[in-house]
Amino acid sequence: MDPEFGADFLNERREFFQATIGKLLQEVARRTEQRVAPKRWFRPPGAADEVAFVAACTRCGDCIDICPVHAILKMPASGGGLAAGTPYIDPTTRACIACEDMPCAAACETGALTKVPWEQVRMGVLELDPQRCITFQGAQCGVCARACPIGEKALALDDQGRPVLKPEGCVGCGVCVIACVTMPSSLKLSLT
Repeated sequence: MDPEFGADFLNERREFFQATIGKLLQEVARRTEQRVAPKRWFRPPGAADEVAFVAACTRCGDCIDICPVHAILKMPASGGGLAAGTPYIDPTTRACIACEDMPCAAACETGALTKVPWEQVRMGVLELDPQRCITFQGAQCGVCARACPIGEKALALDDQGRPVLKPEGCVGCGVCVIACVTMPSSLKLSLT
């Protein structure tokens, strides 16, 4: 057997095991973090995973101050625990409008928030209650789809004018939830 072939084989095998074990360890860490520090608040776009976010955030408030619609709030000391003073969004009160240039992340100097492409942002998961949505009762509406800052990549209307959620494109900003004409809203955001 050629010695170079043997060395190449061993290197490829080593790389395979390193990559495989590396992926396994990343998945174990991700699942452990979900159990130990589950996401309890909607964070601004570009937020790191919860543990890293809370550790990196200096609670300076720069992201809060720069938000053009004042959607980012400061976590109160009561009930926030280690997250007290960190920024969060309450999509039932004021939604993130998915600013194209993501000024909140650009204002963060610590990396708790980082400017990422909107396609990578998942602040929440959108759910639709067809029992509540008036388009399923025969009325015309479409307010949610027209309000969505992401557009048809996230929320479209079918040929009967009913909302069609597209989870792969939805960033979980909450604009459609607030725009919905039903009380309470036919749309709801859940934490990812």
